[in-house]
Amino acid sequence: MPTDAVILMPLFNDWDSASVLLGDLDSAFAGHRARVLIVDDCSTMPAPPSFHTTNLHPIEILRLRRNLGHQRAIAVGLIHIHQNIDCRAIVLMDADGQDRAADARRLFNEWQNAGTSQVVFAERAKRLENWIFRSLYHLYRWLHLVLTGDAVRVGNFSVVPASKLTQLAVMPELWNHYAAAVIRSRIGMRTVLIPRGARLRGHTQMNYSSLMLHGLSAFFVYGDIIGARLLAAVGVLLSLATAVIASAIAWAISTGHALPPWAAVAAGVAIIVLLQAILGALVLVFTVIGSRVNLNFLPIRDCPYFVESLRPLATTSE
Repeated sequence: MPTDAVILMPLFNDWDSASVLLGDLDSAFAGHRARVLIVDDCSTMPAPPSFHTTNLHPIEILRLRRNLGHQRAIAVGLIHIHQNIDCRAIVLMDADGQDRAADARRLFNEWQNAGTSQVVFAERAKRLENWIFRSLYHLYRWLHLVLTGDAVRVGNFSVVPASKLTQLAVMPELWNHYAAAVIRSRIGMRTVLIPRGARLRGHTQMNYSSLMLHGLSAFFVYGDIIGARLLAAVGVLLSLATAVIASAIAWAISTGHALPPWAAVAAGVAIIVLLQAILGALVLVFTVIGSRVNLNFLPIRDCPYFVESLRPLATTSE
């Protein structure tokens, strides 16, 4: 009989938070056959010898050979589950407590009620970060909407039907950004409004540079769409610039007045810049399309190479 849920948590040195969170998850998933897979992203701090749980069993640590980052650790974990664990669903969440145990159970219940064929994401109703982070996040959401056509509403916190891993396992996009890969896969999905929780222990390992790289990874998944949109936008600007220049020349001829030298120089520079922008957009489009044809990275084939070891942890009820 398959396990009801595998709780997948990528982790880097966050063992204190994970120990508290696992206790909460143990209570939240009482009555279900649930197990835990912690993807240890090459932590520099050792894992505890055991966790205090009663209902969650087994708890396993998948140790990676090198630090890959949050998104790629998720990809390795999903592929491991797809190839080795018989289950109905995967509950994907962070190990620091900002994804709360009660909300994980709520997402799982929503997944069951929705018919078990859709991915159910947590849509953040409220964020607890400072105003600088929130401002940059809203700017990122606006850019993402303009460049890709998709609004950023979800993150990693979700429930994935195990049956959909067959599709995700052959998507190179999964290696860069889990949520964007799900959206681009056209797998059915729905969202549940859930506020973000507070970190349970310690301090975050993420900084602004890491967050920027995370955002750029999402853009990379939409590289072909972004290139096509930029190409269209630059083409429109070039057409407008040409029309303006043609109108100015027609005006000069009809009135007998010469164009100011600065206007001619500005027009020439504008056309050169726009032509270079068109060339850049074309290169981006064909590079992304070419990478799709070559399939340089295939998760189902390549992710297992990054696994160093798999070991179970003892569980205690006291």
